[in-house]
Amino acid sequence: MRVGRVVDARSDARSDDWVGLTADDLPVADALRWAGLARCGAVVLFTGTVRDHAEGRPGVSRLEYEAFEEEVTPRLAAIAAEARRRWPDLGRLAILHRVGGLGVGEASVVIVASAPHRAEAFDAARFAIDTVKTTVPIWKRETWEGGEDWSACAHPVSEVAP
Repeated sequence: MRVGRVVDARSDARSDDWVGLTADDLPVADALRWAGLARCGAVVLFTGTVRDHAEGRPGVSRLEYEAFEEEVTPRLAAIAAEARRRWPDLGRLAILHRVGGLGVGEASVVIVASAPHRAEAFDAARFAIDTVKTTVPIWKRETWEGGEDWSACAHPVSEVAP
């Protein structure tokens, strides 16, 4: 897969999942609008943004995300499939991540989940972001006042587990 613009899931009316990897700004507002369905009374949005510090690294000014691109979309799709297995009434689910350089305040990941009730929407969104962090091969390099290096919170990538 070539990193580029996030493919808009609205172009496929049969899909209730929107997953992707892009070097462009994430379409936060579009994903939020897309997730709304008449049968869903809850829409949860999680946006992960670049903050100005990391543990032991004050003055973070930039993050650089890299990915094993060929593995990202299939793993994001597996997360969406597992979320649907766990919460069968889930409406729409967007899982979008950025690569490349990002400054403080920019969105690096967006999760949007809709469901008939808030508990399922919150649970599915939390599951999605927690699982992205442990199963998707995306790494970040931090630039801070004292230097530049890979994130200190790196960990092995595992499989999406039921």
